[in-house]
Amino acid sequence: MDVLSIGALLLLIMLLLLSGGVWIAMTLAIVGWVGQAFFTNTMPGKNLFSAFWESNASWELAALPLFIWMGEILFRTKLSEEMFEGLRPWLNRIPGRLMHTTILGCGVFGSVSGSSAATCATIAKVALPELVKRGYNEKLAIGSLATAGTLGILIPPSITMVVYAVAADASIIRIFLAGFLPGALLMLLFSGYIAWWSLRHPEQVPAADPPTSFMEKIRLSGQLIPCTLLIVFIVWVLVAGWATATECAAFGVLGSLVIAAWGRSLTFANFWEGLMGATRTSCMIMFILAGAAFLTKTMAFTGVPRELAEWVNAMNLSPYALIGCLVVVYLILGTALDGISMIVLTAAVVLPMIQKAGFDLIWFGIFIILLVEIAEVTPPVGFNLFVLQNMTGKDSNLIAKAALPFFGCLVVCIALITVFPQIVTILPDLVMGKDK
Repeated sequence: MDVLSIGALLLLIMLLLLSGGVWIAMTLAIVGWVGQAFFTNTMPGKNLFSAFWESNASWELAALPLFIWMGEILFRTKLSEEMFEGLRPWLNRIPGRLMHTTILGCGVFGSVSGSSAATCATIAKVALPELVKRGYNEKLAIGSLATAGTLGILIPPSITMVVYAVAADASIIRIFLAGFLPGALLMLLFSGYIAWWSLRHPEQVPAADPPTSFMEKIRLSGQLIPCTLLIVFIVWVLVAGWATATECAAFGVLGSLVIAAWGRSLTFANFWEGLMGATRTSCMIMFILAGAAFLTKTMAFTGVPRELAEWVNAMNLSPYALIGCLVVVYLILGTALDGISMIVLTAAVVLPMIQKAGFDLIWFGIFIILLVEIAEVTPPVGFNLFVLQNMTGKDSNLIAKAALPFFGCLVVCIALITVFPQIVTILPDLVMGKDK
């Protein structure tokens, strides 16, 4: 059996197991085991243990449960409600009103966490209950959270960006700078869709509040000050290089506890509930990460990603036909691999093709990260779909359907940076000069 047929067979087994109700992490591990046991000469048992250990024994990953705990604290105390009350008068006249908080929250938090899963889980925990309670459309809220959560890997700092920069031997700072404008563009596209949808379905958006004077808006915004200061502090110490993302996450937890205690909304009961909620969510995500890591090893041993890349290379396509073909290849890989693995396993073949076609490696870095974002919301292994499935209890296919319009926004963003590559390159060139 050829390599691509093996990949198709493993994908079919995965779909069958998921449709049969097998746990997501177990499905990934089973498919990985089948691939190694029947199609390679490696020892699946040894690789299973090493994949599970390596995927979770990471200092960087320690930021994930801490950020999730921070979200639990905000959710279980009055802080999330106060944040929404502070934002309400400013968003009152914009179509979609408080629904835009999912986009704003994911954009700001994504710049702190650098993780798609942490961003999605934290903002969902804070925003989703408040939006549903206030009468906003739950399907739209879930769809926006699934896709806006991916901003965590596009808006710097981002672990995925660092991995690409190392693989491409490119400047990490230039990659970071290149992510800001596409990130802002994507936020505008997401918010633009929410506004358009709200104008089309006014009956599904809560009525606007009576007009509020400017001074009243300022007074209500006072409720935003504690959490805003906390977020600004976290971003500041991270950008200044005084703390790592994991240390920033610890500051976030400590700051949330202090603010909640100062506001007299922290009790032992909600402290314990938040801690247990963060533990359950973190264990769920790490279990899935471990299963995905094992499946990634299987894909590496079978050679499916490299075979796909070499197949594209053999076609001798024109530059834009090459880009179109790579989009298809990475979308296929995204159904079975996480973003970092997609980059690492294909870089050796794809990057020389890109350079030969005359594309800027910094631009291609943002291009491939946008494709990774699409993979995060693509069944059957869209990681953000799994996160929201476990948090909401809804089927991942329903979540994927809710995310479909925002998926379209991601495609539009990819098209725009392809037609206008200056969106990506202008900021690095202005700050650091032209890359020779």
